[in-house]
Amino acid sequence: MAQFYYKRNVNAPYRDRIPLRIVRAESELSPSEKAYLNAVEKGDYASVKKSLEEAEIYFKININCIDPLGRTALLIAIENENLELIELLLSFNVYVGDALLHAIRKEVVGAVELLLNHKKPSGENRYLQNTVPPILLDKQFSEFTPDITPIILAAHTNNYEIIKLLVQKGVSVPRPHEVRCNCVECVSSSDVDSLRHSRSRLNIYKALASPSLIALSSEDPFLTAFQLSWELQELSKVENEFKSEYEELSRQCKQFAKDLLDQTRSSRELEIILNYRDDNSLIEEQSGNDLARLKLAIKYRQKEFVAQPNCQQLLASRWYDEFPGWRRRHWAVKMVTCFIIGLLFPVFSVCYLIAPKSPLGLFIRKPFIKFICHTASYLTFLFLLLLASQHIDRSDLNRQGPPPTIVEWMILPWVLGFIWGEIKQMWDGGLQDYIHDWWNLMDFVMNSLYLATISLKIVAFVKYSALNPRESWDMWHPTLVAEALFAIANIFSSLRLISLFTANSHLGPLQISLGRMLLDILKFLFIYCLVLLAFANGLNQLYFYYEETKGLTCKGIRCEKQNNAFSTLFETLQSLFWSIFGLINLYVTNVKAQHEFTEFVGATMFGTYNVISLVVLLNMLIAMMNNSYQLIADHADIEWKFARTKLWMSYFEEGGTLPTPFNVIPSPKSLWYLIKWIWTHLCKKKMRRKPESFGTIGVRTQHRRAADNLRRHHQYQEVMRNLVKRYVAAMIRDAKTEEGLTEENFKELKQDISSFRFEVLGLLRGSKLSTIQSANASKESSNSADSDEKSDNEEEVARQQAAGPLERNIQLESRGLASRADLSIPGLSEQCVLVDHRERNTDTLGLQVGKRVCPFKSEKVVVEDTVPIIPKEKHAKEEDSSIDYDLNLPDTVTQEDYVTTRL
Repeated sequence: MAQFYYKRNVNAPYRDRIPLRIVRAESELSPSEKAYLNAVEKGDYASVKKSLEEAEIYFKININCIDPLGRTALLIAIENENLELIELLLSFNVYVGDALLHAIRKEVVGAVELLLNHKKPSGENRYLQNTVPPILLDKQFSEFTPDITPIILAAHTNNYEIIKLLVQKGVSVPRPHEVRCNCVECVSSSDVDSLRHSRSRLNIYKALASPSLIALSSEDPFLTAFQLSWELQELSKVENEFKSEYEELSRQCKQFAKDLLDQTRSSRELEIILNYRDDNSLIEEQSGNDLARLKLAIKYRQKEFVAQPNCQQLLASRWYDEFPGWRRRHWAVKMVTCFIIGLLFPVFSVCYLIAPKSPLGLFIRKPFIKFICHTASYLTFLFLLLLASQHIDRSDLNRQGPPPTIVEWMILPWVLGFIWGEIKQMWDGGLQDYIHDWWNLMDFVMNSLYLATISLKIVAFVKYSALNPRESWDMWHPTLVAEALFAIANIFSSLRLISLFTANSHLGPLQISLGRMLLDILKFLFIYCLVLLAFANGLNQLYFYYEETKGLTCKGIRCEKQNNAFSTLFETLQSLFWSIFGLINLYVTNVKAQHEFTEFVGATMFGTYNVISLVVLLNMLIAMMNNSYQLIADHADIEWKFARTKLWMSYFEEGGTLPTPFNVIPSPKSLWYLIKWIWTHLCKKKMRRKPESFGTIGVRTQHRRAADNLRRHHQYQEVMRNLVKRYVAAMIRDAKTEEGLTEENFKELKQDISSFRFEVLGLLRGSKLSTIQSANASKESSNSADSDEKSDNEEEVARQQAAGPLERNIQLESRGLASRADLSIPGLSEQCVLVDHRERNTDTLGLQVGKRVCPFKSEKVVVEDTVPIIPKEKHAKEEDSSIDYDLNLPDTVTQEDYVTTRL
């Protein structure tokens, strides 16, 4: 196994050992450099400053050296968030490199500000340039790819303060190209390194999707979030390798829009946001109450934004405009009210046709009343379909071209009304928006079936008038085809009623789950059809030679006695399909000839198909449908409110007030618009005679319109500024609440304590030196004041100074003591010397007696005219003895286990 580490040495002394060595050796640090980096790690400001000053003078260390983890002193200070050391290192012009990116990643705002304000001197020392390790200049060694800029990394961290600092410096973000972009830059970049190209696009979109960046730099954060979310969702479908990342960024943008809308505090702010329209010019007329922003959110499928409680409350207040207390009423009262309004919908429709501005005409324009009237009209249409299917007004069944019945004449206006309504909807919303709604596609199929039925019935009525028994009719007779199409259309019409379930909180989620399950069935059918076609081809190839035709009155699997189940490809497909439901017997695999091997192979293939389709595929379909239902159930509230909002918005529109079939009747308002249009186009010459007056009126109208639009824009920007401030404050508050205690917090606390320790030691050292200097100054002043008096008695003082020590030594020697001796005291690390208090040198960290100095490591201990320090036990024994000292001992000091007696 040693060959996996490096080349094996055959002459190795121990064959059962794997010798290890450093393959990729790194440059070693000198002791001074280790001490320098260790001081930075501990936060020792004084030691770091001393090392930097010595390096500037003596060049003993490389201030840009790196530790085994590849960190310079500046990066260590950034990781420890020591701003004083960062400022100190920058003042000595250390190598910066990727320090700004590291500070942004650690979210050290102070360090980022220091690095942004740091400017390299123009005449930088050549020595500092040469001391940068080559590994720091290698881009491959860097932790960040070349496309990661400070603003992109700051947006990734979503730190509002850092992003604000960078934006104030005038930074920019590159605009990402489209996925299918074929420009020279994209093609060349993809050819050189496709992975880096995709990663670069992903990093840019991560930055653009940052909520802090959108809130800080976008004039319309809602529109930016909508468009970016939709674009990211489309990217996830194209770049499958990074699908989860793009989907997560899309959800982040949706959540940002929802959180920003959460900050609204009044209905006025909410209405200004939801009614704002940004796609019009200042001189174009706008409606101030059309919920343009909400329509845009529905278009971009911003479900969280639409289902936000504030938005739903505003929509509900508009929906129940005439019934403010509708939700608080009893369900029985609601049912009776809806039933009465539904019965009276023809009266309301006629009143609206005659007098649109009358109370009843205005009453039917309310969204809730309009919904009830349209529902009542559709239920009436379904009732007419039920009557038509029961053949109440029955005609001659053998007539090939029967005339339309009374019920069919009554159904015709509804069909024409449905077709006219779909045409108006397609005209107002556009073909693309019309196709994106699946219910519209269902309406298109249903209306097409009704039109085909009407056309075929007209052809049959005109072409065929004879009475013939139905059994003699041709298979593709127009009447037979019309009846089949009418039956299919009836099914679609009845299922169309499911769309109204969206208005109910209980049936709405079930209706949405049903739609998702239909998508799962379509996905399942693709795999199932492949399996079905494969086995059908094999069985048809095997049994094609055994087709039976003699003596059979009925051929196929629909006969009383099934036969020829696999004789043709179409018959084989039918047999395999119905076998899923257990409607095919096993004897269909038998043949008349005694070919047991063929029967065995056919039975095996038939059984294998049933196992795959029933055990594997069918259970897979059940699992897929269960997953779809659970997905809707987990987000039932959001999904249902989004679907209900789309239903409500269709009734908030001004057009489409009258239900079918009254919508095909021209109203007086429509006639008035038509007459006005004709009058305008017929009287062009008369209008041209007064260009000045009309021009003046047009200019005034444009000015007024521009002023109104500008006022709306200012109001919207004012509301957005307030929402962004609240959002940022809430975001910072939530981040502090959710942060908690982590390992990083304890490391920062340890670093702060270490830095504080070195600061205190430095202060204590400085205070001691200042105390000693002040004492020396006071002594010098007192000596100068008493110099005159001492000069008179100089001889006497000299004699006393000479006789004093001699007499004291004689007394100490008589008791076994010495005046100058080295004492080694257990428990103390210093050596003490008995000195005279008149012979002290304060310029050093030691004590001097004559020519001898006793240094101390930490504290200065002065023993003035003392006897040796005696242990407590020995001191107690000597007190009881009869030895009498001639010296006067004024006091005794006890410290821990030792006693010091002062003379």
